[in-house]
Amino acid sequence: MISKELKEELMRQQYRLAGNHSAVKVCHWTKESLVNDRQCYKQQFYGINSHRCLQMTPAVAWCQQRCLFCWRTYKDTTPDQKWDAPDEIIEKSIEAQRELLQGYYGFDKVNKAKLDEAMNPNQVAISLAGEPTLYPHLSQLIDAFNERKFTTFLVTNGLAPKVLSELSLPTQLYISLSAPTESVHKKLNVPMIPGTWKALNDSLELMPSLDTRKVIRITLVKGWNDINPELYAKLISKAQPDFVEVKSYMFVGDSRKRMTIENMPYHEDTKAFAEQIEQRLEGYKIVDEKKASRVVLLSNGKKGMIKS
Repeated sequence: MISKELKEELMRQQYRLAGNHSAVKVCHWTKESLVNDRQCYKQQFYGINSHRCLQMTPAVAWCQQRCLFCWRTYKDTTPDQKWDAPDEIIEKSIEAQRELLQGYYGFDKVNKAKLDEAMNPNQVAISLAGEPTLYPHLSQLIDAFNERKFTTFLVTNGLAPKVLSELSLPTQLYISLSAPTESVHKKLNVPMIPGTWKALNDSLELMPSLDTRKVIRITLVKGWNDINPELYAKLISKAQPDFVEVKSYMFVGDSRKRMTIENMPYHEDTKAFAEQIEQRLEGYKIVDEKKASRVVLLSNGKKGMIKS
């Protein structure tokens, strides 16, 4: 299902394939937790353990958009019907994670107790690359992770509202919102199919009915979408998430072919824009921030930390 060229490129970028169409890559913050005892903002904000997080995707090569700020690698590949079973994906993903982490036993600075725990992850971020809702057995995958006592974080672009309406819900659901208007959406997200702005809005309207922890993620790109905070507030009000993350675009990966470092906001820029949204968004307050990740968290106060 994935071309030889793309497989080789993913391997060079330290991905590991987990079957025919899934992949794993050790998160920067998993490494930081093991080596330098520094945690990612998801641990600070929500309580998951950075070192026990499995960052994976069940659809590494496919997405309905070509977002200019995306750091992932995409090629012109077309999925066929040879979809792997959820349990197979999980087993191979954990195996790939262990393979990628094994070498850390040779580093003196590594916390060996944490590394032992990392070999048995209990948190999965279904978000690494591609659009996970394109995997037709996503509900069964989430169910299978839940049966293994994982907390499950799913990140989607929101372009499949029907899938979301029928989905077995993860512990925490993210919908990415990176444009305040349809015109910005088309220029920045570069949709490959028609009707994406309507589909995204349909997903936002669906969000209040989904009985799980919900997050709107705004990736802020300087000079592109750092405008109209009142329109972001209107869209967020429609979705009624528990949390809103306003996060700086990072000048990494393939995005460097399309963006410049000037498009990456400083943390102060991101916080200032989050404050503008806060002023226009009833019921939400800025409750936390992590400067190293250039991210600010707003909350409506209805959900607290996850007890893992």
